Amino acid sequence: MDQKNVLITGCSSGIGLALAVRLAKDEKKRFMVYATMRNLSKAEPLIEAAGRTLGRTLEIKQLDVCCEESVKACVDSLPERRVDILISNAGMGLIGPIECQSLDEMKTVMDTNFFGLVRLIKEILPDMKKRKKGHIVVISSVMGIQGILFNDIYAASKFALEGFCECLAVQALRFKLNISLIEPGPVITEFERKVYEDGLKIDLSKADKVTADMFKNMYLKTFKEIFETLGQSAEDIAEHTFKIITMDNPPFRHQTNTLYTPMTTLKYADPTGDLPIETFYSMVFQHEKVFNISLNLLKLLRWRSRKSFSLEKDNN
Repeated sequence: MDQKNVLITGCSSGIGLALAVRLAKDEKKRFMVYATMRNLSKAEPLIEAAGRTLGRTLEIKQLDVCCEESVKACVDSLPERRVDILISNAGMGLIGPIECQSLDEMKTVMDTNFFGLVRLIKEILPDMKKRKKGHIVVISSVMGIQGILFNDIYAASKFALEGFCECLAVQALRFKLNISLIEPGPVITEFERKVYEDGLKIDLSKADKVTADMFKNMYLKTFKEIFETLGQSAEDIAEHTFKIITMDNPPFRHQTNTLYTPMTTLKYADPTGDLPIETFYSMVFQHEKVFNISLNLLKLLRWRSRKSFSLEKDNN
């Protein structure tokens, strides 16, 4: 079996780091991993985690998804410019009242989360089409399906990813290519910690009193509780993604967290779109005690069924 070239973005920490290490340590050595990051000075955690795979089944390269020249230079440095599996993982978050966010902040999120993928696709897709072989894996989010309070711009960037990939997937079939959206719920990584810490520092002076109170005293408090209850680890997401990559017929969409599925299912249960919005509103503003009890129940369910979060080891 020929070794597949895997290009992964955003590998300095979190999901990208876990994915790079998981694939590089594949017992059958099916993958040559090119783990990329914008700033190579942040490579030490990956170097340490990679261990003996470094220089064998894993190489670290510089790639800034917000720069076309950087994307091209990285792909040009690969053997025959061949990418068999692209894993688009680089991203950034943004939470808070829309009145308190600058347009520059919003544009940066869209440029990284959405146009970052577009730049990668433009550089890599033509060769995949020519060879009629390739798998594009996009680390999306359940927020690309269902928007969440105070995640307006981040959710918008993920909705953009999902719509873009839905369109591209139809064309990809013609060239025998696979596209897969990995849709985690909350994931406990440095990414989320930074988003939360940035949220604590937001200047709320431009928001009205009710909105500021909702964000500070309700959302930020619930943020931590939800992550403690529903949060998966980066290694969980890496294992789910590994399974998708090694399937003969990988699905277009894959949600990694079964506890979150009922929330996203609401969207498809009502064509008007009212049901999920009214349900979330009711949970947050009218039945706070029930919501908190539900979170505690989910904690118990998760504790009793942790095996559902870490898929069985690959037997292939």
